[in-house]
Amino acid sequence: MSTRSTATRRLAAAAAAALALSLGATACGSDGGKASGSASASSAATTAATGATGATGTDGATAPKAKGAITVFAAASLKETFTELGKKFEAANPGTKVTFNFGGSSALATSINSGAPADVFAAASPATMKTVTDAGGASGRPTTFVRNTLAIAVPKGNPKHLAGLKDLTGSGVKVALCAKEVPCGAAALTALKAAGVDLTPVTLEQDVKGALTKVELGEVDASLVYKTDVQADAAKIDGVDFPEAAKAVNDYPIAALAKAPNKDGAAAFVAYAQSPEAKQVLTAAGFQAP
Repeated sequence: MSTRSTATRRLAAAAAAALALSLGATACGSDGGKASGSASASSAATTAATGATGATGTDGATAPKAKGAITVFAAASLKETFTELGKKFEAANPGTKVTFNFGGSSALATSINSGAPADVFAAASPATMKTVTDAGGASGRPTTFVRNTLAIAVPKGNPKHLAGLKDLTGSGVKVALCAKEVPCGAAALTALKAAGVDLTPVTLEQDVKGALTKVELGEVDASLVYKTDVQADAAKIDGVDFPEAAKAVNDYPIAALAKAPNKDGAAAFVAYAQSPEAKQVLTAAGFQAP
C-alpha cells in the first residue's frame, strides 16, 4: 500500500508540473504577441509622423506610398505655403514631382469640371469645392485643413490713414475687391454687409493676388485680401485689421480628385497637407487651424 501510495503521489506531482509548464509557455506566447503588436503600432505611428509616405489621414486610413508626378490645383492664397510644402513633400518622398496650378478657386473648379488633368484640389471656400463634389469630381469627402480671414491691404505707411471698412468709402479712396464669384470676393461682401458699408470698387479681380497687386502698383489705395497675403507681402504693403473680418472666415477644403492620374500620389499629398509638419508651415504663414 505504501509503495502504491508513493507512486501515485509521484505521478500526480509530475502531471501537475507538466500542466504548469504548459500554462507558462502559453502565457509567454501571449505576452510575446502583445509585445509584437505594440511594436507594430509604434512602427506605424513613427512611419505616419515622418511624412506623406505611409501617412495616416484624418479618417485613420494609411495613404499609399507616393511616387511620380502629382498635379495640385490650389487657391492663389496658398501659393507661398504650398510651394514650400511641395518641396518638403518631394524631399520626404524621393521620386515625386509636385506641380502647382494656382488661381481663383472658382476658375480652378471650372477647369476641373471641364476635364483638366489634376490630382488634388485645395479651394479657398466650401462653396467652390462643392461645385466639384456636386459634379462627382472628388474622391471621398473633402477635409477642411485651414481657415483664413480678411484684412485691408494698403500702401506702405498707410497714406490715406485708413482704420476700418467705413473709411474705404471716403472721398477719393480707390478700392480693389475680388469678384463676388471668387472666395475672397464673397468674403469681402459678407464683411462689408456686416459693417453696413456700401462700397463701389474701381476694379474687380479674379483672384486675391490680383487685388493685392493693385495696391503694390499704387493703382488703388486699398484692397480687401486675406491676412496671409498681407503677411506674405509685408515688405511691400501694410495691413489694417477690422472687427467684421470675424464674420467672414473662409474654410479651406482639400480633396483628391476622382479622375486623378496619380491616385496614390493624390492621397499622399492630401494626407501630408493635414500633417503636423504642414500645419506648422501654414499657421506660421497666418492661417488658422480648423
